[in-house]
Amino acid sequence: MQPLRIAVIGVGRLGQAHARLFSGMPDVVLVGVFDTDGKQAAEISKRHQTQAFSELRPLFQAVDAVSVVVPTSAHYEVASQALSQGLHTFIEKPITTSMEEADALIRLADTHRRVLQIGHIERFNGAVRSLEGMSISPGFIESHRLASFDPRGTDVSVVHDLMIHDIDLIRYLVRAEVKKIEATGVAVISDQIDIANARIQFTTGCVANVTASRISLKKMRKMRLFQKDAYISLDFLEGTSEIYRLIDEEEAADVEGVMIPINTGDDQSRRILRQQSRVQNTESLSLELSSFVEAIRSDSPPPVTGEDGREALRISLEIIHQIEQQRVSM
Repeated sequence: MQPLRIAVIGVGRLGQAHARLFSGMPDVVLVGVFDTDGKQAAEISKRHQTQAFSELRPLFQAVDAVSVVVPTSAHYEVASQALSQGLHTFIEKPITTSMEEADALIRLADTHRRVLQIGHIERFNGAVRSLEGMSISPGFIESHRLASFDPRGTDVSVVHDLMIHDIDLIRYLVRAEVKKIEATGVAVISDQIDIANARIQFTTGCVANVTASRISLKKMRKMRLFQKDAYISLDFLEGTSEIYRLIDEEEAADVEGVMIPINTGDDQSRRILRQQSRVQNTESLSLELSSFVEAIRSDSPPPVTGEDGREALRISLEIIHQIEQQRVSM
């Protein structure tokens, strides 16, 4: 099997992590890196014993795939060139800044039959992986993604910077179309929206109340799911989940966990089963990039497709539109 030749375009803080992980993967060769800051590219290339490219064209000619970790405003320009050259392409979220650009990238990937994967990393979080095998059908979801202010992300609103993680993850868990969106938010420190709340209703009847802020004193990345006979709490910072399930007395004898008696008002004897889950502590980004490589190797759809990225973008753009309309009318 020939090694897969990959390059990383954009080696800021996150791009450096991409370079580090690709350089250590079996059957993968990190051919090189590119950055508009030539000094930065040279430093990272030296660290990983690879080449610093000063132009994209020779880089495209030397590789099979690229990882695009540039500012969102440049996603389309870089990714469209890569896909047009027949390269498998990984793009950090959000996919692009507009629906037109997202559609164009998806068409290019289809035309050239290349893998297009979008970097919605929370799909690979240990908290989410711990739910594998469990039936998920939430009726209500509440999520909070709070962070302290960092000027690095202020080229986009908090919706594209933070909330879009939860938008994609909620879509993945609910697996239904969005029926209605209501949103509000304000710019506090930057010129962009710094805190936002959205109420997203799905065709199944599930409602998600989603809050994102980048002006908080403490970090929080939590999601709670409520469904028939179960309550699920996910902590993305810790990579853990807590599951509370209502079970019958007979079932209680066959499962492990903390049992809490409950009076449900009927003649049945019921218990609340509390289970805490933590999967193997593997770096989420490592799993994500490995899944990109595996999709290329197996010629199969990636876990997060261009269409997934497009839909997360569509919802986030509608949220931003509603908030901006409110700001204009005030």
